[in-house]
Amino acid sequence: MAGRKGRSGPQRLGSLVEGVNDRLGATSFLDRNIKKAFPKHWSFLLGEIALYSFVILVVTGVFLTLFFKPSGTTLVYDGSYAPLKGVRMSEAYSSTLDITFDVRGGLLMRQIHHWAANVFLAAIVVHLMRIFFTGAFRKPREINWVIGVTMFVLALAEGFAGYSLPDDLLSGTGLRIAQGIMLSIPVVGTYVSMWAFGGEFPASEDFIPRLFTVHILLVPGILIALVTAHLMILWHQTHTTWPGKGRREMSVNGEKTFPHFATQSAAYFLFTFGVLALMATLFQINPVWLYGPFAPDQISSGSQPDWYVGFLEGSLRIMGPLSTTVGGHTVSWNVLLPAVVLPGVFFTLIGLYPFAERWATGDERVHHLLDRPRNAPTRTAIGAAAVVWYIDLLAAGGNDILSDTFKIPLFWTTWLFRVGFFVGPVAAFVIARRVCLSLQRRDLRIREEGVESGLISLSPAGGFAERHEQPSEDREAVLRTRRPDELVAPYPDHLIPLPTPDRARTQVRTRANRFYLDYQSESYGGGQGDLKRGPAENGGDGGDG
Repeated sequence: MAGRKGRSGPQRLGSLVEGVNDRLGATSFLDRNIKKAFPKHWSFLLGEIALYSFVILVVTGVFLTLFFKPSGTTLVYDGSYAPLKGVRMSEAYSSTLDITFDVRGGLLMRQIHHWAANVFLAAIVVHLMRIFFTGAFRKPREINWVIGVTMFVLALAEGFAGYSLPDDLLSGTGLRIAQGIMLSIPVVGTYVSMWAFGGEFPASEDFIPRLFTVHILLVPGILIALVTAHLMILWHQTHTTWPGKGRREMSVNGEKTFPHFATQSAAYFLFTFGVLALMATLFQINPVWLYGPFAPDQISSGSQPDWYVGFLEGSLRIMGPLSTTVGGHTVSWNVLLPAVVLPGVFFTLIGLYPFAERWATGDERVHHLLDRPRNAPTRTAIGAAAVVWYIDLLAAGGNDILSDTFKIPLFWTTWLFRVGFFVGPVAAFVIARRVCLSLQRRDLRIREEGVESGLISLSPAGGFAERHEQPSEDREAVLRTRRPDELVAPYPDHLIPLPTPDRARTQVRTRANRFYLDYQSESYGGGQGDLKRGPAENGGDGGDG
């Protein structure tokens, strides 16, 4: 015992480390994972913004939970905000006013929380777009794509729940719309509404406690589990990387986890928190004291929801009056289609897209190198069409504001967005695909002719010509175009052209394949990769293009 007492601090620490390592193998685990490489490109930081915003949401949410009272009980306000003194309101709205005006730092925390929610969803959207346009969802990352889309849907629900908790006039109007959407579901709509609200809305006092539980416990718990799974899969599969000199499909170039990436991540988290705090300090958001408590017979003029649910508002506004009565039961298609069917189909298609593209192209290879968007014109065009469609609905959600601001009849703005709903995505698809193919031809021309140097040479015959120089090796590696010839499926040649199910399935898949890949008549480039090894793994030719 005397000998053990005589050991120094470093010796005791070393013994502790050895003991933990003997039982858990921690040293080998850290040694293996601390060397994992992370790419340095700025686009990979978009997902980190979402992660850091989520952490800030949790921290500020814990603070707000200590003071918020999730109760629908009615009381007479007697707080420090004079314009609402003597007004009857729910205890939830009253406690929100108390946080805003009476709790030290309460307003700042409320605004940081609200801004973080908006940034969190915006970062998820931009991150998903980066993954989509670069093909980072391809094998073996399909599961992580599905997890990401699921997190986006849950984040929408979480944001709407938090936005609705204060029980002010604006959020109450949103809840009334949500109830109308529930009621539009055939057969079960009434039961869904009664189950969600605990009775008729807004008379029930049970709804706010239920919503509070969903907001601080149920959805955050699922999100934390999905974020953990997302990061674990990412850690196991490693990051994708951009094509370049020396880049291979089965390796990742970047900086080690420690100390470079860890230090950068810590600094980036502080930077994100600082920006959100600055936004909360300088830019007012959701001033619930100006709206007043929710009352069923009142509505705020020019009310707009947070941006992430604006597309649902827009789809409801541009949908025409359409309903069907069957057996005494009315189906309100003007609510069911834009608010239930449309978002359900939209998010389902997004989640299943990686599997649809793999089925169409027949590409079963593992990919760690990203596509340049121009080298996958069809995919890029599909993404551009979806973005334009979403923007059209988002803008339609404010058609009354646009009408009032620009003095345009509301009837015109409504029909403008109705036409844009169908025409906009088609135009975006055609234009984006043509732009991508043009950029491919430009890259090919640079490879064949070189880069303009600005130097003019005089030939012995008296002619003038500009001198072209070969691009640098780094740029050459990026410009190399990979041809997808080996992935283009030939048209099936059936001896007996009978309309069998197998023949129809083969014809559909062949046409889907050529829709994605067969644009060699327009451009020499492809971009879906190459089955050949060696130079192709370096982002090289892999073909004769």
